[in-house]
Amino acid sequence: MQQPFSGEHTSGQPTSRRNVLAAAAGTAAAIGVTASSAPGTAQAAPPAPRSVPGRETGAEGGTEGGTEGNAPTTSSASAVHARAAALLQRMSLDEKIGQLFVIEVYGQTAETEHEGNRKLYGVPTPTEVIRKYHPGGVIYFDARRGPDNVREPRQIARLSNGLQRAAVRTGARVPLLISIDQEGGSVVYRMLEPATQLPGNMALAATRSTRDVYDSAEIIGTELAAVGINQNYAPVADVNINPANPVIGVRSFGSDTGLCAQFVSTAVRGYHRGGVASAAKHFPGHGDTDVDSHTGLPEIKHTRAELDRIDLPPFRAAIRRGVDTIMTAHIVVPSLDPSRVPATMSRPIVTGLLRGELGFKGVIATDALDMGGATTDFPPDVAPVRAFQAGCDQLVLAPQLDKAFAAVRNAVRSGQITEARLNSSVLRILEHKLHRRLFPSPYVSERRAARIVGSRRHRSRARQITERTVTLIRNEDGALPLPRTPATVLVTGWGTGPLAALARAIGERRGQLTTTLETGSRPNTAKIDEATQAARSHDVTVVLANASAAGKEDGAAQAQLIASLAATGRRLIVTGVRLPYDLRRFPDVPAYLATYNYGTPSMTALARVLYGEVAPHGELPVPIPTLDDPDRPLYPFGHGLHY
Repeated sequence: MQQPFSGEHTSGQPTSRRNVLAAAAGTAAAIGVTASSAPGTAQAAPPAPRSVPGRETGAEGGTEGGTEGNAPTTSSASAVHARAAALLQRMSLDEKIGQLFVIEVYGQTAETEHEGNRKLYGVPTPTEVIRKYHPGGVIYFDARRGPDNVREPRQIARLSNGLQRAAVRTGARVPLLISIDQEGGSVVYRMLEPATQLPGNMALAATRSTRDVYDSAEIIGTELAAVGINQNYAPVADVNINPANPVIGVRSFGSDTGLCAQFVSTAVRGYHRGGVASAAKHFPGHGDTDVDSHTGLPEIKHTRAELDRIDLPPFRAAIRRGVDTIMTAHIVVPSLDPSRVPATMSRPIVTGLLRGELGFKGVIATDALDMGGATTDFPPDVAPVRAFQAGCDQLVLAPQLDKAFAAVRNAVRSGQITEARLNSSVLRILEHKLHRRLFPSPYVSERRAARIVGSRRHRSRARQITERTVTLIRNEDGALPLPRTPATVLVTGWGTGPLAALARAIGERRGQLTTTLETGSRPNTAKIDEATQAARSHDVTVVLANASAAGKEDGAAQAQLIASLAATGRRLIVTGVRLPYDLRRFPDVPAYLATYNYGTPSMTALARVLYGEVAPHGELPVPIPTLDDPDRPLYPFGHGLHY
């Protein structure tokens, strides 16, 4: 797909590794050891837990291994600036340009030979990719995308150490920002078990607990830091006011701006306490769209007043809390930029609004430049230049990196991008790395990684949090809780993995005999008939619904399945395992719950709620509108039943 990049250092003075590292070590020592005063660092005390009668607030915020040791050191801004300026002065043009790019690499070790690296970069191993481009950052992905970087803690720590070793031994000897999208939940995540699985933003918002939000972010941050990942592209700061939103949904804290702002701020604190940089996304707000920016270019039609009231407050809150990075969105916002270019490419939005009006002084990162919202109108040699000219600092996943790199270099040499503009972004990135304490040693302990990731304390706390997320929305004629007398239970509907996890959790109870029948996202007549016949021979049927998995069909066939099951007269329980809006299609079902997540921990928590072992505590973070009138609520924001 991409041609190999052949450029080496083209300008600048030769770099002395000994001098740079020695100076960096001296500055790191001078930077001091407090963890609360620099931009982007967390305050020491966690937020007070919300007091709810009968609700267990969980353990205090400490985590195994000591999170204070992971927090960045700080100093006066002038000391960090001086050190960054000294590093910048020694960098060649190509080394400066390299710092702008965040790339992906293929393989589980720094020395793994992989065809993916050859195809993208013309060299076989991640180490050689780092040596060739001197990128400022790397982003990890799991095998679903292809790079296959994250398998287990020791392996991830070893990969991180290998990549850092390659970075500090070549070029300007600047450590990497190693990033990941680990939002929590079952939509955008990379690290699977043994990493602790947290329920995700909308589920957390259902608890209404700042303590749960804080602890969730801290656990994720602590585990990422342990394996050498120093930046998480989280939290999502979008306010999801559109039930048809195909790309945000449960990744958001919900539809209430105030709640989103509060929890975004809290999550930033939690990530910092855990020891990783945070990134609020997707600026200026991706919550009111029905187009996925991975495949198209959405338009946000909010007026400036609506943006100020709905979309911008969570970003303002993140900035006040000291968020390290803000990620731009590939969305058109005509009220902010009538030229109708994506926000990522818009100088009025990035420089005018984010830098100017909102006063953000941290790193601005693009969303992935290989997404449809960026590539449709901006080819590989145009998109990175336009994003940089708009005011972005980090260019994430630029397709055809050789072309992208050469385009930025040519823009600098021609004066299209001034060297002062280039230096300002590189300086900001270097300051960020100094604040995150990547100098002088960016390495982590593989042994400690194995001990921290998925620790008993983390898993216990995650279980407590997840149990509080389950929301009971409808419960007619005492359908729930289920009696603990012997019964046969049919577990059917969407999702092979979730169905198996729920059936296993139910079957652990004495006298409960489970049958699993997966019907898919768009069950046909034969599947509906099969499930209906099975329901007639079971005492209870539990259905998992997920309309989002059905695409444009939007769960209509799943609704037919549920109607057919209801007609049997047997006890029927339905659970929406992603968006709670699914209830619109079957509003008369006897019992309906929302988990906002279909991971195993959420299915285990659901089983406990079904049998009354845990009372449902969740409250809707979004209103559920009727199917025929999106402005008429079926159930309001904040609704939630209890036993």
